[in-house]
Amino acid sequence: MSEPGEKLDQAVSTAQLADSLDAVGRRSQVMDAAIAPLATGARAAGRAATVQFAPVDHDTDDPYDAAIAFIDGLAAGTVVVIASGGSTRSAFWGELFSAAAIGRGAAGVVCDGYARDGDRIRALGFPVFAAGTRPIDFRARLEITGTDRPVTCGGVLVAPGDLVLADDDGVVVVPADVENEAVAAANERARRESSVLEELLGGATLESVWARYRVL
Repeated sequence: MSEPGEKLDQAVSTAQLADSLDAVGRRSQVMDAAIAPLATGARAAGRAATVQFAPVDHDTDDPYDAAIAFIDGLAAGTVVVIASGGSTRSAFWGELFSAAAIGRGAAGVVCDGYARDGDRIRALGFPVFAAGTRPIDFRARLEITGTDRPVTCGGVLVAPGDLVLADDDGVVVVPADVENEAVAAANERARRESSVLEELLGGATLESVWARYRVL
């Protein structure tokens, strides 16, 4: 990862960050639209902690050991990124995993498969982004095959430590080699769009604000 630069402003949206990544030549950093928040208005921003699942057809005496070790080892501020290849066999995340992640200080979860206990996760206020909900447990259906390694989630390659931002519009991943440039551009874009919004509401034309700010 490059040396730390400007911190992502809390006002930055995924749309603004995606536009900034486009501007630095990274045009494929937005996950599939199927991955959506369980609760409208959720937002998660932080460093990726990655985990890979693969299908199995057998049970073990300790089916949750790898998940327990992974979640108990989460650093504060991380966004869990669960890659399953879009598997529909089961859910990958639920209420108790969410509670444990909250206890570790995690910022949220992004999953290209399903979650469960949706109403209970919403009650906890924990940001979970998934392809949907399904009540089936992953035991004897899928297993963790790796953690803290590059994974593909929602069509985007995610490396451990990559910056992840998720909100109502979707999920954006910022590769480490362009992070400083993309974050600085996104922060500036958010500031400019605030001025543009104010001027448009005051009666300015789109043509005039585009000429001044070059953002729309």
